[in-house]
Amino acid sequence: MSESPHILVVDDDTRLRELLRRYLNEHDFIVSVAGDAAEARTILSGITFDLVVLDVMMPGEDGLSLTQSIRGDGDTPILLLTARGDVEDRIAGLERGADDYLVKPFEPRELLLRISTILRRSASAAPSSRIQLGDCTFDVDRGELWRRDELVHLTSVEVGLLRTLARRAGETVSRDDLIKLSSIDGNARTVDVQVTRLRRKIEPNPRAPRFLHAIRGRGYMLRPN
Repeated sequence: MSESPHILVVDDDTRLRELLRRYLNEHDFIVSVAGDAAEARTILSGITFDLVVLDVMMPGEDGLSLTQSIRGDGDTPILLLTARGDVEDRIAGLERGADDYLVKPFEPRELLLRISTILRRSASAAPSSRIQLGDCTFDVDRGELWRRDELVHLTSVEVGLLRTLARRAGETVSRDDLIKLSSIDGNARTVDVQVTRLRRKIEPNPRAPRFLHAIRGRGYMLRPN
């Protein structure tokens, strides 16, 4: 499974944005980029990131406003970049929920050090969102299933189904609850079909499931390692 943190870099400076992408890629980070807050919001709506590196001074919505919005939606760590190093500016960023603040121009090595520090702190504070299913690992937050180092393709329905079962691991979940909680468009038979497809991806032998069990007359239960 890939353990590389996924970072979103938001900066209206195209040259700096691409330099940061290349530099962080070279240090084993997965990097996505956005040129302004609007593009960042679109990306954030569909992907969970380990860290956001965010420029303060941007046309349109500024980085402080976006920081406050991101913090209102969750606890994704945020590192602010700015050309202004006044104490009041740093305080304003931290008050809105930023984890750290780096003044431009900066040494790339310092950026790397600060990112690593934030990620270590975040990892130690957050419970693991991963469950183990034999040689497969499912990241509940990201909706990613890995078989060793290979990413296994899941449909959106399969992600929703596996997430629901993972969040209630060890409990029997009725078909009606799976339809409702996993946003499955169909009936009980549809759930059975989706479970059969999911077993092909997580079970060593789908005909003799070790992890995803049918509980007769009640529903399904996921039993991780």
